[in-house]
Amino acid sequence: MASVYRLLSFHAATNNLSIDGNFTGLHRKPMESVMMNVSPLRLIRQKDTHWRSLGTFKTYFEVMASKDPCGLGQKLKKSDRRHDLKDNDLDPLKDFEARFLKFKKQDYLENLDHYQNLAQGQSPKFMVIACADSRVCPSKILGFQPGEAFTVRNVANLVPPYQHGASETSAALEFAVNTLEVSNILVVGHSCCGGIRALMSMKQKSNSKSFIRDWVSLAKSARLSTEAAVGNLSFDKQCTHCEKESINGSLLNLLTYPWIEERVTEGVLSLHGGYYDFTDCSFEKWTLVYRESLEGGSKFAIKGCSTWS
Repeated sequence: MASVYRLLSFHAATNNLSIDGNFTGLHRKPMESVMMNVSPLRLIRQKDTHWRSLGTFKTYFEVMASKDPCGLGQKLKKSDRRHDLKDNDLDPLKDFEARFLKFKKQDYLENLDHYQNLAQGQSPKFMVIACADSRVCPSKILGFQPGEAFTVRNVANLVPPYQHGASETSAALEFAVNTLEVSNILVVGHSCCGGIRALMSMKQKSNSKSFIRDWVSLAKSARLSTEAAVGNLSFDKQCTHCEKESINGSLLNLLTYPWIEERVTEGVLSLHGGYYDFTDCSFEKWTLVYRESLEGGSKFAIKGCSTWS
């Protein structure tokens, strides 16, 4: 439906129309001939025409994490600017040109052989599952270079169990493990996680319909164990505990995938947890051991714990 609405919006803009009143002023210079091919959608200009900037309309949204029960609350600020702006001011990607050219000169061309080899295929040793939080960049904090880590990022760095069905994370796992044959999976959590705060703030019984609520509920067991272990502590400390507990929950969920359990049992795949605290720039790491013959009858154990600071 959203794609249809965007298409109608485009049609209205090219014909000086408006939709719901929200597109008033979004005028576009009529094009003499436009063809649309979908899958993917492409625009093919038949004659030498050019696009005009979309008027002087600009909308700003500010999204901030909050502690409301629904989860990642959003505070939206909306303002319309109708004064004239230069074309360059309308391009939010303007600064990226200089960044890209710097990358090309100082990285790509200096390591041309490496990048040309990557063009032939990839064989990363790591798969990294990290949070979508903009403050947490695995390649930056752990120094991964292109070709070293197959990475998927989602809210709260969660791994759904195999029984949950298809998701972008399970699809990435299938490709990384069965096709790329990575030898390590690293789940990276972090401090001040909005997804975990949403989880810890949820009411036990709520009819709220929220994608965020449904998603972070995958870590409900981490919340329950946190409340049992440190329920007497402050909310912030409970969240910190749950941030780490949810990483272990994701590691255990990885073992619900038959092809992951098989490779871990064979010793060709290792599962690791990591926790990045950006309030003091420290990193904790550990490894989940899974074997039938562990002491005490348990199949799971944690080893190799260390903190880098």
